[in-house]
Amino acid sequence: MIVWGGYDGSNYLNTGGRYNPSADSWTATSTTNVPTGRWYHTAVWTGSEMIVWGGQNYPTFLSTGGRYTPGTDNWVPISTTNAPSPRVAPAVWTGNEMIVWGGYDGNWLDTGGRYNPSTDNWAATNFINAPSPRNAHTAVWTGNEMIVWGGGTGRRVNTGGRYSPSMDSWTATGSNNAPSPRAIHTAIWTGSEMIVWGGYYYPPGDAWNTGGRYNLTTDSWTATSTTNAPAARYYHTAVWTGSEMIIWGGTDQTNYLSAGGRYNPGADSWTATSTTNAPIARWLHTAVWSGSEMIVWGGDDENFNQLNTGGRYNPITDSWVATSTTNAPTARASHRAVWTGSEIIVWGGWNGPNALNSGGRYDPGMDSWIATTTTNAPSARYYHTAVWTGSEMIVWGGYHEFNELNTGGRYNPSMDSWIATTTINAPSARFNHTAVWIGSEMIVWGGSTFVGDGFDTGERYNPGTHSWTAASTNPPARSTHTAVWTGSEMIVWGGYDGAEYLNTGGRYCAQSASPTPTPTATASATATSTPTATVTATATATATATVTATATATATATFTPTPRVAPPRGFALLHRRARNF
Repeated sequence: MIVWGGYDGSNYLNTGGRYNPSADSWTATSTTNVPTGRWYHTAVWTGSEMIVWGGQNYPTFLSTGGRYTPGTDNWVPISTTNAPSPRVAPAVWTGNEMIVWGGYDGNWLDTGGRYNPSTDNWAATNFINAPSPRNAHTAVWTGNEMIVWGGGTGRRVNTGGRYSPSMDSWTATGSNNAPSPRAIHTAIWTGSEMIVWGGYYYPPGDAWNTGGRYNLTTDSWTATSTTNAPAARYYHTAVWTGSEMIIWGGTDQTNYLSAGGRYNPGADSWTATSTTNAPIARWLHTAVWSGSEMIVWGGDDENFNQLNTGGRYNPITDSWVATSTTNAPTARASHRAVWTGSEIIVWGGWNGPNALNSGGRYDPGMDSWIATTTTNAPSARYYHTAVWTGSEMIVWGGYHEFNELNTGGRYNPSMDSWIATTTINAPSARFNHTAVWIGSEMIVWGGSTFVGDGFDTGERYNPGTHSWTAASTNPPARSTHTAVWTGSEMIVWGGYDGAEYLNTGGRYCAQSASPTPTPTATASATATSTPTATVTATATATATATVTATATATATATFTPTPRVAPPRGFALLHRRARNF
């Protein structure tokens, strides 16, 4: 791995280093003939050289660069003849050329250039039918086209274009009916489509009762019907029954809800869930699908009191049955829950004054609870993730007393025992991330720190080898997004990046050989959270991965930061909990 350039708080740097993971050692890169110091530049790997270009040495934007050969530890400057104008912009490597497009030089740009290192020549990219000027967009290489998407000129856009260097031509990508930007929504995987619904957006500070179905094969979106749809909400839950998505509970900022709806994607229709004997209104609860019933439990009521009650909803009879409170875990919210095939396991959360490291197993057939052991359990937390492996529940990350966590544990219900997850090479501490189980590994992605720094990184945890492996990165950093596992890919969508609510996403291929990210139709890097079949909207069983643009680093510099927007009412009131997404 080669790192180069950047800013150290005082100076723009033209130094770097090569890291050898086998020897776990660093070697400094040469400074002879090195490009001038800079940040927000781009870098691509050709197979034998690293090419850096553009960026800024404040206040000067740059159109210079260099090619670094690690084998000889030497730099060669690249030609400036016919080079694009100075700028901050992303780039991709095609296999024989570096393509730079768009960006920012004080103005937003819709021009670009192709650099051939063999001839040390630049050729301008065609501007006919090019996307509108923008910066902070993303760019990926498909194998024969560069796709740019998103970014904007102060306000984000959900448009893009496909550039063919062989034809020197652009083809517009549509927004494909993508849902509007949002966070704290839900997402489920049906087996062929991802359905996102609800959520929150600011400004103007609205909850949504809209959604969309994303088709992986056609890379297109279809809006979900709003006819008879449930009231707008966020912090609700969603489960997939095999034929319908059931959403329930949540808040619209003013009211806390005890109603829900069943969505049939085949008919594109909604049916209200019964409110007779339904649990009291709540948010920050969990929900899982048992195979015949949706089980909701815990959460906060409208007075911010934590609950240890719940209910089982049968969609065939459209009826509710209360869950027993005998031996139930202590009241809590922001906990996590998984379905094992015979039991629901809830763990962690917040009970008003304290974070919790306790939990319980609920058997719906017996309507009975058994406490989970606290021996060797992970430390108390909330806003963590939990996945079910088939034999164990793995919890990881989360938040407690102004500290984000990078620890976790594996709970075996048959043994009623905990084993800590290793912290060696574990992801950075975080909360409001996502996690999905892919059959042999858990993928963790995204999230944020207490001070609001977001992550676009993630890692894969293998319980068999008790080890972490870095996952590739690509969608912009975010938290409170959703993630689903399709059986071959993780799709992340939506969320909050500290300044904007997002309607972008990405598909991460977790094959051990070489994960290849693919942007979703509405974004060149998205996120989504909430589990697949047995999932809870509060990031219980599924959650996140990362995506990167093929063989080259694609710089997506947000050069002009946007002020943070206010999170939804109540987020900062969650019992002194984390104040940032």
